Amino acid sequence: MREISPFCFQLHILAVYILIGAGGVMMLVGFFGCCGAVKESQCLLASFFACLLVIFGAEVAAGVFGFMSKDKIIEDIQQFYSESISENSENSNRTAVAEMYHDVLNCCGVYMPSPLCPDADEDTKDCLNAIMGFFNEKLYIIGYVGIGVAGVMVIGMIFSMVLCCAIRNNREVI
Repeated sequence: MREISPFCFQLHILAVYILIGAGGVMMLVGFFGCCGAVKESQCLLASFFACLLVIFGAEVAAGVFGFMSKDKIIEDIQQFYSESISENSENSNRTAVAEMYHDVLNCCGVYMPSPLCPDADEDTKDCLNAIMGFFNEKLYIIGYVGIGVAGVMVIGMIFSMVLCCAIRNNREVI
């Protein structure tokens, strides 16, 4: 079995942490954006715009990284499955992990049916191909959701700048 390099594992975890951190910061920034709109503060609205722009850049970078390393992620998950069904696995709950793969993906074994799923029929696929097919199917859904979130963020940036300019113009008239 090929070992997962610590560097690649850390990169995958880093992408997840970027997305989680961006979501948490986004919630905080949204609160300040609401406060800026209620108080009609140009400073808070401009800060809201700048923070949205930085978060947007971080999410785009994480998304591009995820799509570029898609094959590596699939390979790592396939390796994890192969290790979970191997006899010399150190994982104590390896059968539970393998059964989850089998139930979710309707697959069994690597290239032939495994003793872990004796009731497999002829429609059952091998799990390595099922994992690859699952990710290739669901990756487009993830991409569409990411594009939707990016669109909402762009609309938020546009509205914050429009409101900021309206406040400035309103104060110049008075």
